[in-house]
Amino acid sequence: MCGIAGIASTDGKPIPRLASSLAVLDSLVAHRGPDGNGTWISPARTVGLAHRRLAIIDLSDAAQQPMVAPGPTAITYNGEIYNYLELRAELSPNWKFHSNSDTEVILAAYDRYGTDCLGRLRGMFAFAVWDDRRHRLFCARDRFGIKPFYYTLVGNRFIFASEAKALLPFLPEIETDPAALAEYLTFQYTIGEATLFRGVKQLLPGHALAVENGNVRVWRYWDVYYEIDEDHSARYFERHLAELLDDSVKIHLRSDVPIGAYVSGGIDSSLIAILANSTERGIADCFHGRFTEFEDYDESDYAAVVVDRAGAKLHLIDITARQFRDHIDDVIYHLDFPVAGPGSFPQFMVSQLAARHVKVVLGGQGGDEIFGGYARYLLAYFEQCIKAALDGNYKNGNFVVTIESIVPNLGMLREYKPMMKEFWREGLFNGLDERYFRLVDRSTDMEKEIDWTLLEKDRVFGNFMEIFNNQSNVRKEAYFDKMTHFDFKCLLPALLQVEDRMSMAHGLESRVPLLDHPLIEFLATVPADVKFEGGRMKHLLRRAYADVLPSAIADRRDKMGFPVPLKEWFSGELRGLVQDTFRSRHARQRPFLNAEAVVANFENAGRFSRKVWGLLCLELWHQIFHDRAAHYRRMLTQAAPFETTPAVGAAQ
Repeated sequence: MCGIAGIASTDGKPIPRLASSLAVLDSLVAHRGPDGNGTWISPARTVGLAHRRLAIIDLSDAAQQPMVAPGPTAITYNGEIYNYLELRAELSPNWKFHSNSDTEVILAAYDRYGTDCLGRLRGMFAFAVWDDRRHRLFCARDRFGIKPFYYTLVGNRFIFASEAKALLPFLPEIETDPAALAEYLTFQYTIGEATLFRGVKQLLPGHALAVENGNVRVWRYWDVYYEIDEDHSARYFERHLAELLDDSVKIHLRSDVPIGAYVSGGIDSSLIAILANSTERGIADCFHGRFTEFEDYDESDYAAVVVDRAGAKLHLIDITARQFRDHIDDVIYHLDFPVAGPGSFPQFMVSQLAARHVKVVLGGQGGDEIFGGYARYLLAYFEQCIKAALDGNYKNGNFVVTIESIVPNLGMLREYKPMMKEFWREGLFNGLDERYFRLVDRSTDMEKEIDWTLLEKDRVFGNFMEIFNNQSNVRKEAYFDKMTHFDFKCLLPALLQVEDRMSMAHGLESRVPLLDHPLIEFLATVPADVKFEGGRMKHLLRRAYADVLPSAIADRRDKMGFPVPLKEWFSGELRGLVQDTFRSRHARQRPFLNAEAVVANFENAGRFSRKVWGLLCLELWHQIFHDRAAHYRRMLTQAAPFETTPAVGAAQ
């Protein structure tokens, strides 16, 4: 886990002030790698790579980056290749290894297989390889987007980094992308390659990129397809799931430093912690954040049950409104742009706690999207069951639950009555795509706060429809698969952005064993009525590990992600923070925002509304980056070049 950055000339001409430009990039990702840094510049000065190191596998100097092999071929890489030992054995006959690192394994795999090496990598990664023989910069991002990769084109320079903020000094202007802003206001994340910074793109999950012959070419190298297996029993799927997940947890424990685990009190993180401590290596430390000011938000008792079962030590942090006030700017700065709800703040605090004890931590991210853990899935099926029952066609194969089976599970929606009221405010029984859009649309109560005439809301719906109704991925009409697939493709990368940034803000590596591509490819074959039988959320996972999970966790019906008492704070101790933020001179001048309407209406937002959170973070983002544009411009003009660190050699 590290920070990467670099610059490549697109026309083959030497890049002026290349060393000082690398110094700027290096400084803005420095927090990602407290264990060392290095740079490499090609002999023709057409390419420069920078690296900040967080040493996890092979702690010796031999594993430093950028790493160079004959050619020259140079790499800057962030992540972990968990099957590096198996790949090393496969590649050893044709490559003389000089380190025990997974970095060198990527170099050897690229030397052997070229860009096809991506299909052999099991893990999380973002990297750039300069191949001088082909005059090509080859970049790639892992299948799920666990590790970040941002880039921009400025003149004849292709510039990339682990974090978007590192690219800001190179932009002609720091501006908001209006199309991305419309997506953010709708979903609280973007669903394409555009980011909130105009001109800065993200390399999408499962994609690769090549800068070659004056062109930038992007292609998809992996995707998930729902090829449903109708030939096996539910018991078969349960057994195979357990085999794959057990193996994933085991391989995710490969490390040369101690590993801990997050425990939220929910099924996913609980299961990962318990499985990890049942391996030969095990884990010693688990971490949890709690809100003791408000009883409904304190889940530490559940975390204690899990840690007791795992036989580990529980480390707790009490999270307060004062900490929110003190750290919310840090959270937004490290996120690069606001995204995916208020869970980022407690994640920042818990990661700070974990970093005091370990360098690697396991988490349960991904479980809601791949096993069906969101209450909106149940609500969507409830409506469709009513419609199908009225029409007399709910047994036509398109509905995986019936009225009879779903009724006993509706108690899980008790806390979601406000969301249900809003969902049904504009009627019932529209098309599945329109109804699900309503469930994920966070902008329905922002009519007065946002000037929608400046934004393209219809385009957002069109982009949503293109993904939701993509029949090349979900080839059978199963509502459950279509919903989870959209969240897997769009929401999950946003949550993984939070996972990465909040941990790396403290020099901590976060691993997510549920996102292992053999496991994901298998789950795409499981029939929806096995995953979501009777409308029971995470049914398959609960059944597969019924003997492992404590009943207090497995039988929970009140888990709501990482709940944060925003409503209570914003109406009380943090009321002044909200008012001061939106009454500032800059806030009143944002062209799309009616700041006075935000202040006037924020107390009317319900407990489940993310309106105030989303708009507060958006305004703070503008203050931290847009209003300080001059600061970022000065970084480039005032940068002093530093001597390039001799790169580590990896000879064939």
